[in-house]
Amino acid sequence: MVVFRLGRTNELMVRDPGLRFLVPIIDRPVKVDVREQFIEVPSQTTITRDNAPINVDFLIYWRISDPLKSVVNVVNFPGALQGVATTTLRAVIGDILLDEVLSKREQINEVLRVKLDEVTERWGGKVTTVEIREITPPRDVQDAMNRQLSAERTRRAVITESEGSRQAAINVAEGQKQAEILKAEGDRQAAINRAEGFSEALTRIFQAASGIDQKTMA
Repeated sequence: MVVFRLGRTNELMVRDPGLRFLVPIIDRPVKVDVREQFIEVPSQTTITRDNAPINVDFLIYWRISDPLKSVVNVVNFPGALQGVATTTLRAVIGDILLDEVLSKREQINEVLRVKLDEVTERWGGKVTTVEIREITPPRDVQDAMNRQLSAERTRRAVITESEGSRQAAINVAEGQKQAEILKAEGDRQAAINRAEGFSEALTRIFQAASGIDQKTMA
């Protein structure tokens, strides 16, 4: 709260929140809200450095840092802030190319915040945050962006489909490879079994022949 005594005030007349005693008729209090607030700047048409008209709307978060200045140096702080914000926006956007405006929103937010904070300091204000909500480019630029997005989606779909086909071919080839390996393993095992069977048969024949020879000699 800022107290005017007989129409005059100074830093000693700034009161903290709470119960305060005032002299009737002589003292006139002016309440000052020091909480953080915001204003909504409606859509503004600005021109980029490459002469592209765009519409921009944004929010400004601010608070009063010096109650005395906010009462003495400006009549309507929110209104003054909104007015200087529109001119500052045009100046900032006018120095940037359209592509940069669309891709560097965070940097633009910070530039606006710094410039607005410098201006409003003399009014006892502090700009804490600037948030661009929407940037609307010209219709032809929007159409070009939509075509680019459509082409990108088509490209990704083609890549996904080709990747799926490639993976399917790999799976088929891998399956055939495994089948051939299993078949070869089966053939090898069958050959081993046949060889072992033949060897065992020869052994039995040899043993039988040996028995016959021993009986003949006896």
